[in-house]
Amino acid sequence: MELTSSLMNHEEAAVKAFIRSDRQQRYLKFLSNPTQRSRFTSELAHFKALDPKCLVAIPPNQQNASSVAELLATKGAGSRCWVISVNSVLDSRELDLREALDETIGSGMGTIISCVAGKLGYFEDEDVKYILQRQVPSGWTTPD
Repeated sequence: MELTSSLMNHEEAAVKAFIRSDRQQRYLKFLSNPTQRSRFTSELAHFKALDPKCLVAIPPNQQNASSVAELLATKGAGSRCWVISVNSVLDSRELDLREALDETIGSGMGTIISCVAGKLGYFEDEDVKYILQRQVPSGWTTPD
């Protein structure tokens, strides 16, 4: 599979926004090479490299596809998303957000769902579920 430039920009934005800076270059290298991609996705099952500043807890009673979709929509998510996942059926695909959440939530399969490139997403692995949100310091603006 050859990765397109726009796809790489989308995945690169997710890595740079949501993953600790000391791991970014390594993971970007894996994602940019189709033969090494699984070295990154296999780590998602017990992923410890998320930037803690980007993690937004989801109340236990809202850890279902419908509630998470609503939470993401209130933060600016559209109807489509990009998926990076240990689940090869979902990995490297643009999907309807609700479909991606339905297939991911509760599966325990390490997955990053990118809703707004470099700004908003969802993460789940075998242990945790989080909204991923890039925090912008007050007074700063981000390019659209």
